[in-house]
Amino acid sequence: MSETSTRRPRPPRGPKRPAIICEEIKDWIVEHNLRPGDRLPQEKALIERFRASKGTMREALRSLEAQGLVTTRTGPGGGIFVSALGERQAMELLANYFFFRQPSIADIYAVRCQLEPELAASLVGHVDEAHYARLEETMRVYDHPAETVGEEYQQRMAELDFHGVLAQTSPNPVLGFMCGFLQNLLRSLTVCKRIYDKPNPELRETGLSYQTRLLAALRAGDSESVRSIMYRHMLSAWRYMEACEAEMRNDFLRLK
Repeated sequence: MSETSTRRPRPPRGPKRPAIICEEIKDWIVEHNLRPGDRLPQEKALIERFRASKGTMREALRSLEAQGLVTTRTGPGGGIFVSALGERQAMELLANYFFFRQPSIADIYAVRCQLEPELAASLVGHVDEAHYARLEETMRVYDHPAETVGEEYQQRMAELDFHGVLAQTSPNPVLGFMCGFLQNLLRSLTVCKRIYDKPNPELRETGLSYQTRLLAALRAGDSESVRSIMYRHMLSAWRYMEACEAEMRNDFLRLK
């Protein structure tokens, strides 16, 4: 029997030492209830605490900085400080995953149809007058016909902003973040940008009607109506967006 055939497979490699130190520092931050802006011990103290070499510790800190969890300041008053990853930055990092695997309109709306009705229903009893004021102010951007193509586009973005306010208001941070992320994907897709550039007064009026009824149901505390209105709103938007996508595809084929 050959040496090759009797050689045992190598066991899978575990995480490298800097990655382990990185996770240990995260755990230490949580255990000590440190908050954004709090200072971490100096590098020398971290090296002693986590029994790491200077190179390993610096690589671990660079990883934490890339993740947005620490910042390093130089000069007087400098040091290593805990920082919080902002929602926008987190969504941008997550969007990079889809950079070379762009989801379709159907992919996004299939998930929105599941999540956004639940998001809306979860808001019953959690929307105060300040939130209603923000939602109504957003709706005023598109409560009238656009006079220019530029204004039409701004109105479409404001319609997404309405859903963004709902996501930010959610008592469930995971649900709110996921809905907000899907809305951001729609903003960034090339095909959606082209659709949003196309005037469509009927779509604006339909969306405004759904949202007006949604706010009324929220004020009434009617969870089932809220869920139903949002589901029909998402289905209507899905059909419209896919119809526009098909029309654009046909126009492109006719031009070839």
